[in-house]
Amino acid sequence: MASGGSAIRGSRVGSGPMGEQDRGFQAERVQISYWDALGNETVRSFSAIIPDEEIPETIDCPASGLPAGRDKENPPSVAKIAPYKTHLAYVKERRSDDEAAELLDEALTQLRTRRGTLSS
Repeated sequence: MASGGSAIRGSRVGSGPMGEQDRGFQAERVQISYWDALGNETVRSFSAIIPDEEIPETIDCPASGLPAGRDKENPPSVAKIAPYKTHLAYVKERRSDDEAAELLDEALTQLRTRRGTLSS
């Protein structure tokens, strides 16, 4: 049993042929290649009318996440990523052990005074 076919299957009613005149003006583009340290190439398109200094020198490579530059022979090196620091690590950078002990004693004295448990 043959099913009835439709000549317009997959197209919208009223749609016509899609030609360049229907899509509007196509801006001129330039293709710029970027390479990362692993040799991955990423090609980005930019408008041909923007100045060259507005085109970025480096991008993040979508394949590896590494920085990628325009010079294939000398790709940018990976910047050293600082490890995550906790709040306590930052405090320890600012305070010496003696200062920390002094601050702790002051805080405990204030707490005990408020609670009324300070023994004189």
